[in-house]
Amino acid sequence: MKSFWRKGATATAALGAAVLALTATGCSPAADKGSTAGSSGPNTTVTVRLWDEQVQKAYEASFKEFEAKNPNITVKTTLEPFSTYFDKLRTDVSGGNADDIFWVSSSYFAPYADNGSLLEIGSEFDSEKSGWVPAAVDQYTRNGKLWGVPQLTDGGIAVYYNKAMLAKAGVDPSDLSWNPTDPSKDTFLKAAQKLTLDANGKTADDPSFDKDHIVQYGYNASQDLQAIYYNFIGSNGGAFQDGEKFVFASDKSAQAFQYVVDLINKYHVSPGAANTNDNGDFLRDQFIQGHVAMFQSGTYNLKNVSDGAKFDWAIAPIPAGPEGRVSVVNNIVAAANAKTTHKDATLKVLQWLGSAEGSKFIGAEGAAVPAVTAAQSSYADFWKAKGVDSSQFAKAAEGKTISAPVGSNYGAAANAWKPIFNEIFLGRTPVKEGLQKAQDAANAAMTQ
Repeated sequence: MKSFWRKGATATAALGAAVLALTATGCSPAADKGSTAGSSGPNTTVTVRLWDEQVQKAYEASFKEFEAKNPNITVKTTLEPFSTYFDKLRTDVSGGNADDIFWVSSSYFAPYADNGSLLEIGSEFDSEKSGWVPAAVDQYTRNGKLWGVPQLTDGGIAVYYNKAMLAKAGVDPSDLSWNPTDPSKDTFLKAAQKLTLDANGKTADDPSFDKDHIVQYGYNASQDLQAIYYNFIGSNGGAFQDGEKFVFASDKSAQAFQYVVDLINKYHVSPGAANTNDNGDFLRDQFIQGHVAMFQSGTYNLKNVSDGAKFDWAIAPIPAGPEGRVSVVNNIVAAANAKTTHKDATLKVLQWLGSAEGSKFIGAEGAAVPAVTAAQSSYADFWKAKGVDSSQFAKAAEGKTISAPVGSNYGAAANAWKPIFNEIFLGRTPVKEGLQKAQDAANAAMTQ
């Protein structure tokens, strides 16, 4: 599964896949001629747009059962890579060509809710709402109304690690700490240095270490909001936003950014940003291929790691900062297009997705954690059967957390700060100076 914000996968995208359109062009609400507006009569087709391949497969199994119970409704899915997902969604919603149901993240949903593009999740769902993750309901309630049916909850962030690499280096990942001002309290950097090797087998803390010929990196520091820098900010007592105002240039947040950037450019325990700024999957793939020892990420990469890694691995908590371990938690909802030409059928599909019966498929193959609480046992059971202890993600979500980014014009703000962040992570712009410039640009874009 993909992260909820990553660009490029980080885009959440990430898997770098091309659009897999399982629906014909004529299946958009504006073009569908095979159904009657406001009815779920014969040959009604409801289309669902999402960005994750694994959940798409789960949906297809779920909708097969739904169709057996509702023979007059056909449900088709459309996969759009996250790297282009929200740009295309904006264009399609504006042009009246969006799918009947589409995923939205908290960072992007506000404009759709405010401009009348979504159907309210109203009284038709009263029997189901109590079974949804409360944080997801709160996250997508705006102006007193709920605008989506919770589908996925991302839990917290944890660290996947290569057991053989850490054992060889004598690193215990269970209780690492980082500190931006007191090196004596920083066990995490020392561990990352011991796990970073050059072609001659020298570690990154060795004076003779060759930074130009690294064959194994200790960690995946990068410009990854969800997996990396958001958690460092929170763990240092900083903030990314105050309401919808960006405040990431503040002292505590800047310290966290400086620490992450130094892991890349000063200590060389993570690959250069030229590889990762625009490819959110690079470090995941490097970990799976055995070139990175510790890979900090979320449940969205659990199946990727399980399917791809050919070595023994396990999951540890994220390193604790001065304020302890602080993880970001996020949720995804399925929203209904207000311009759907078959509202009744669309709402019926959403009700299915909001039920334990319909959501159990999401967890059954380990694709993601369902945001319908009664369906979550299917996810835990799947990984338990594989001998994987995924509890660190739940522990992170139950501990201290930092709120996911929001904003009525968040997409424009992210586009404004992204090129400046690129230069910061490349080491070409000083962190504090760059963050202030990025913050000013993001706040200006948010208020346009």
